[in-house]
Amino acid sequence: MAITVDILNSLVPITQFNKGQASKIFDRLRTERQLVVLKNNTPSAVILSPEEYERLAEIEEDYRLLLLAQERLNNGSMAHTVSFNEAMADLGISETDLDEAEEVEIE
Repeated sequence: MAITVDILNSLVPITQFNKGQASKIFDRLRTERQLVVLKNNTPSAVILSPEEYERLAEIEEDYRLLLLAQERLNNGSMAHTVSFNEAMADLGISETDLDEAEEVEIE
């Protein structure tokens, strides 16, 4: 039931834009992730908050990278892989270096 209420609350008739209420509509995106614009009672457009757009763009990029990784795994052979220890040796990093390194936040 809560999902239905959220959807109903996110509907914006296009006539509100025509009545000069665009600023008020865009202000709603501070608290709502998306708004659905209705034209003739039919969804015509979706307006996303910048945070929601960024979240969806990151999901899309992650998905493309996943597909690329799967394709490479399916088409490649395991002969071209490098073990963790080999990579560490190539980079000149020891286990002690890793233990002493500061925590890194990855976004």
